[in-house]
Amino acid sequence: MHVVATAGHVDHGKSTLVKALTGTDPDRLAEERRRGLTIELGYCWTSWPDVGDVAFVDVPGHERFLTTMLAGVGPVPAALLVVAADDPWMPQAAEHLAALDALGVEHLVVAVSRADLADPAPAAARAAAEVSRTGMAGAPVVAVSGRTGAGLDDLRAALAAMLVRMPPPDADADVRLWVDRRFSVRGAGTVVTGTLPAGTVRVGDTLALRDVPVRVRGVQALGVDRAEVTGVARVALNVSGQVDDVTRGSALVTPGAWHHTTLLDVRITGAGDPPVAPVLHLGAADVVVRFRPLGERLGRLSLDEPLPVRIGDRALLRDPGRRLLWRVDVLDPEPPRLTRRGAAARRAERLGAADGAARLADELARRGILHEDRLRQLGIPREDGDHLVVGPWLVSPRLAAAVAAQLPRLVEDQVRGHPLDPTVPLGVLAARLGLPSAELVRALVRPPLRVVDGRVVRSGTEALPPGIQEAVEAVCRDLQADPFAAPTADRLRELGLDDRALGAAQRSGQLWRIAPGIVLLPGAADAAVVRLGELEQPFTTSAARERLATSRRVVLPLLDQLDRSGRTRRLPDDRREVLDHRPR
Repeated sequence: MHVVATAGHVDHGKSTLVKALTGTDPDRLAEERRRGLTIELGYCWTSWPDVGDVAFVDVPGHERFLTTMLAGVGPVPAALLVVAADDPWMPQAAEHLAALDALGVEHLVVAVSRADLADPAPAAARAAAEVSRTGMAGAPVVAVSGRTGAGLDDLRAALAAMLVRMPPPDADADVRLWVDRRFSVRGAGTVVTGTLPAGTVRVGDTLALRDVPVRVRGVQALGVDRAEVTGVARVALNVSGQVDDVTRGSALVTPGAWHHTTLLDVRITGAGDPPVAPVLHLGAADVVVRFRPLGERLGRLSLDEPLPVRIGDRALLRDPGRRLLWRVDVLDPEPPRLTRRGAAARRAERLGAADGAARLADELARRGILHEDRLRQLGIPREDGDHLVVGPWLVSPRLAAAVAAQLPRLVEDQVRGHPLDPTVPLGVLAARLGLPSAELVRALVRPPLRVVDGRVVRSGTEALPPGIQEAVEAVCRDLQADPFAAPTADRLRELGLDDRALGAAQRSGQLWRIAPGIVLLPGAADAAVVRLGELEQPFTTSAARERLATSRRVVLPLLDQLDRSGRTRRLPDDRREVLDHRPR
C-alpha cells in the first residue's frame, strides 16, 4: 500500500481531486458537506495498475485547522499539494509547503486545480518556484480540473511515478503508530486509526502506550479485516486494555523499543528564534514545549508530556500567534541535565557537529557508555569499532582509558586507609566511578591490579604490611613443602596471623582460606583434583585424606569447596567423584 496526504489552501479543491481520483468523497461529516469545508481528516483509497493500493489522507486547508492538518501529514512520506489556477499563491499553501519541508517529506506532486476556470500557467510557475526552495525541488506540476476531468490522467500518472520510485519501508522495523482518530464501534469497542510508516502489526500483538500494554484485537486496512498489515499503510486497530488515555496524538509502539522523553536537544532551521513556549508537532502529536537556546541554531525542548523519540526524527515547531514554523532535527532524545554555569555553551559545543544521523562512535563519544537496549530505543545502529563491549554495555575508548587510569589511585587510597584490607569490592569502585555495573570495572582492571573474589587488589607482596607479609611468606614456605598440611592454630598464633590477617592474605591472592583458621596455597584446588583423579572413582573421604596426606580437619572443608565449585560431586553414599581435572 502507498499513502499520500493532501496539502493546500482552503477551498482549492483538495477533496474534489481526491474524490475524482478514488471515486469516494473524503468529507465524511455532515457539517463538512454542508459547508463545503474539510474539518477533520478524511480517508479514501483506490487501486492503480503497476502501483497497487493507494490511500489518500485528505487534510483541512483552513488555518484554524492547521493542527489537524499536521496530524494527518506528520507520519506520511508523500504528499499532493493543491493550488488553484484562479487564485494567487495563498498563505495556507505557503504554510503547508513549509510544514511538509520541515517534516522531511521528500516526495511531492503539485496539482494546479480548477484549470478550467483560469490559465494554469502562472499558478504552476509560482508553485514550481516556491517548491524549488525546499527539499522537494523538481516535483512535477500538473494542471487539472476535478470538475471536467481534464488532466486527471496526467495527475494519476505523476502520482504513480512518484510512488513506484519510493523505497519500500522495513517490514521488521519497530512499530510507532501515531493515532489520528479514535472512536467506538458497537460490539467491538475502541478503534484507533493512523498511518503505519513501517513495521508490521498483527492481530494478537501487544503494543504499548508509554508503559501501558494495549492489545490488538483486530486489524483493518482499506475497509478489509486483515491478519496483519505492513507499513506504509492506513490502518484501523480494534484495541483493548487500558485504552482510556489513547487519543489523537498518542503513539502505540513496540513495547520496550522506544525511549519516551520529555527533554530533546535539537537543531532548529528557520527564520529567527522560536518563542519561549512554541508547539511541537511530531507524528500526529502536538505538545506545548519550552524552548531554551543552547547555541547557534541549537536548542533544548522541555515537553509537557513524554513522546517516543529517536535520534534523527524530524518534527516542527510552530508559533501559533505569528504563524511561523521551524524545522526540528532531533540530535539527542536523552540529553544530560544542565546544572552548572556555562553548561549550555559546553553542550552546544559537543553538539556542534551533530547532523541528526545516529552513529555509534559519535554517540559513545558524547555519552561514554550505552546499554544495548538503549541503542535500539534511541535508533543507534550496532556497529563494529574500537569501543569496549562488556556484556550488554558498550564503552567508549576514551572513558575506558580514563577509568583504567583512575583505578590504581582508588585502590591506593584504600591501602593507605586500611592496610589489612587493601582491596576494594568491584561494586564500590563502580559506584565511585559512576559506572552502572561492577562487571565494567572487572573488564577495566589492568596490571598491577587484579580481581580476586570480586575485589580489586594490587599484585605483589606490597599489598600487605611488612610484618603480616613476612608471616604469610612463612606459611607459603611451609605449604610449598607439604601443600595440604595447613598450619595449625598454634602455628598461626605463633606467626601473628589472626582472621583479619588471613582474610587480607586471601584478598591479596597469596593464600586460600578454605574455612576459618584453615589456609592453603591458591593453587591447592588444582593440585587436589589432579591427585584425587588418580584414585579409583568414586572415592571415600578417608581415601582422599590419605592421597592428599592431610588431616580430616583439612580434607573435609577442602572437599566441600571442591563440591561447591563443581570440580567434585558428592554421592548419596557419601563417596565422591572428580568431575573437572582442568586447572583454573
